[in-house]
Amino acid sequence: MTDTIRLAPLDNAIQHHHHDYHQIVIGLSGYAEFEIAGQSGIVAPLSGCLVPANIEHYYEGIGDNRQLIIDLPDDASALTGMHRRSRSLFDRPGYFSLDESLQHYLQFLIQEMTRANHASGDLLVTTLLSSLHARLGATLCPPTLTKRAGRSLDIPRLEQFVIARLDRRLSVSDLANLACLSEAHFAERFRDQTGITPYQFVMRLRLTRVRELTTSTDMPLADIAERTGFANQSALSHAFRRHYGHSPMQLRRLSR
Repeated sequence: MTDTIRLAPLDNAIQHHHHDYHQIVIGLSGYAEFEIAGQSGIVAPLSGCLVPANIEHYYEGIGDNRQLIIDLPDDASALTGMHRRSRSLFDRPGYFSLDESLQHYLQFLIQEMTRANHASGDLLVTTLLSSLHARLGATLCPPTLTKRAGRSLDIPRLEQFVIARLDRRLSVSDLANLACLSEAHFAERFRDQTGITPYQFVMRLRLTRVRELTTSTDMPLADIAERTGFANQSALSHAFRRHYGHSPMQLRRLSR
């Protein structure tokens, strides 16, 4: 694979993947959100991010947006030979803003790309990377992150997902995948938004269903435990008593 450079918008739906080449994304217009190996940031006009190869990342364009996207395999001319120092840009994920000189070069690069007989893409990319390394190399360790915009989690959707699977073992990873976030980022955002952990959220939904089945049916507790994701009747009773202050059977007697 040779390095590729293109102008493109990012989809307005959350996407995630990883690839075996490095990538640079620079904002030209509009905004995009990224999460790269758990590090979140906003790519605004004249700012960008560095995505190392084989690192899972999530991204989403916000409204109308246009990005400069550069894909760089390990053997790209911009990363080998006399330019191999530029490889250090991809030692870790990073977010950056373009200074005035880089902004001028970006304008030249965009204009050059639109010309019929433009300069070699390899040359354009090599010059950009060398300039980025010269100006940003010292500031990308650790990267300066822009806090990701606080888009709310869809709690009703998460609740429906859990309720439909109460008889199964559910993990934070299952919920994070539904929200297209890393597990750590999802857990942090969930606590910030709801005041409880994802585990507590799932447990409350399980116990709510236990309470409903206990008061509205004569179903044995062992069967209720199986339907609501508890390992056995004892585990159900312990969790129920700790949450409500009394046992399921006490509740059943009081409700009759």
